[in-house]
Amino acid sequence: MHLLCSRTKTSRPCARALQTFPLALALLGMASNLGAQAGSGQSNSPSLPAGVAAPTAATVTSSSFQGSVQSGQANDQILDLTLDDAIQRGLRNNLGVILSGTQTATAKAQRLSQLQNLLPDVEGNIKEADLQVDLAAQGLRIPGIPAVIGPFGYTDLRASLAWSLVDIKSLRAYLASKHNFNAAQLSAQDARDMVVLTVGNAYLLVVADETRVASVDAQVKTAKVSLDQAVASHQAGTAPLLDELRARVDYQSLQQQLIVAQNSLDKDRLALQRTIGMPLAQKINLVDKAPYAAFDQFDVDAAIKQAHLNRKDLQAMLEQTKAAEEQRKGATAERYPKLTANVDYGDIGVNVRHSHGTLNATGNFSVPIFKEYALRGEAEQAQSQLDTQRAQTNDANAQVDADVRDALLDIQSAQRQVEVSRSSVELANEALSEAQQRYVAGVSDNLAVSQAEQSVAQADEQYVDSLYRHNVAKLSLARSLGAAENYKSYLGGK
Repeated sequence: MHLLCSRTKTSRPCARALQTFPLALALLGMASNLGAQAGSGQSNSPSLPAGVAAPTAATVTSSSFQGSVQSGQANDQILDLTLDDAIQRGLRNNLGVILSGTQTATAKAQRLSQLQNLLPDVEGNIKEADLQVDLAAQGLRIPGIPAVIGPFGYTDLRASLAWSLVDIKSLRAYLASKHNFNAAQLSAQDARDMVVLTVGNAYLLVVADETRVASVDAQVKTAKVSLDQAVASHQAGTAPLLDELRARVDYQSLQQQLIVAQNSLDKDRLALQRTIGMPLAQKINLVDKAPYAAFDQFDVDAAIKQAHLNRKDLQAMLEQTKAAEEQRKGATAERYPKLTANVDYGDIGVNVRHSHGTLNATGNFSVPIFKEYALRGEAEQAQSQLDTQRAQTNDANAQVDADVRDALLDIQSAQRQVEVSRSSVELANEALSEAQQRYVAGVSDNLAVSQAEQSVAQADEQYVDSLYRHNVAKLSLARSLGAAENYKSYLGGK
């Protein structure tokens, strides 16, 4: 029970109660520990210290971008899937994007929590009390005073306000949380670039697998023709058994390669569906085959400048550095004075019709006098975190340069490989045709045919691999420049 009989305003019901039950009301002050504390304006809910970030609900790692949240149901039809469709599905369902969104929501909630420390806290409550006191249970037996007092009660309508008028540390904590929220938003945007790169790489890998399967299947058919020729020549007595055995070994070796290539295709197709949230039982047909397109823009300085302007992960690290700077200032600000105000106003009495208003207003000015070791320890911790963040930001700047240069070097190398391997495929096929004609004409044995078939297989493999590397390198360049969502221009050679 609150007895607001202060110098400011004394309620009449309170005065009557003091005159009528002097001892009883004193005991009620002891009984108020059972819950009668109207107008206190204090909350028992736990809160985080200023500047301390709450644990995040999820952590976005590189492996997160390999997973997704499945969407839709599989059907018996074959779904045509373009690269753009796959990327759009990934931007909706990829686990990395979803976890980045949850982290952004967490950072926003922390910012709002820190903002509340700078705003007034107003609470209101209505209390109806009905009390009875057993003096004997308290060990009091006073002549003339009944052993049991009551029942009696009161009604209390009250509002309280608490406001930190001057709190520099809370201000710095809010500014730090604001920068952390900005960093989370930028990281979420960077996660979209990572999804484009991840899904694009998975899509191009399946395209390369399909090309490889088709190439090995064609080689199997060619080897079957050579085997039939060797068998016919051996049966006709114009070729030794060795030619037939050699052709049969080549044929079966290519069949094994076809089995391995088909298995890789099936597994990589499942990995693609995992990254975009598609049911694994759904049959798909990749529409875009990513043809070769030369990329001739190699202005390194301009590309690096663009990357520093557009890379969201670098901008996020800059925001995190600003947050660490604010936390360091907040650690110093704990030495500053703190001014708080508390106001409590209510209407208390036997009932609403017989009540009187009460008002308590207090101001508190506090200054830390001897907390030197704690303050110094917090400041050193904050400085250490700031130094770490600055070092990581500096490294991130250098990494942006390296990413762009690596991608451009990969593009140049893969582009030359594509041109050379394409010429090698033409030459290998021409050599195989020549060897087959010589064998049919009886000019030579089928050893030259076997060697030519191996050369064709190797040339096809190199061409497929170089084409895949070239397109992935262009996607990597788009991501390095912070423009992954504009991937079409880069894959098209622009």
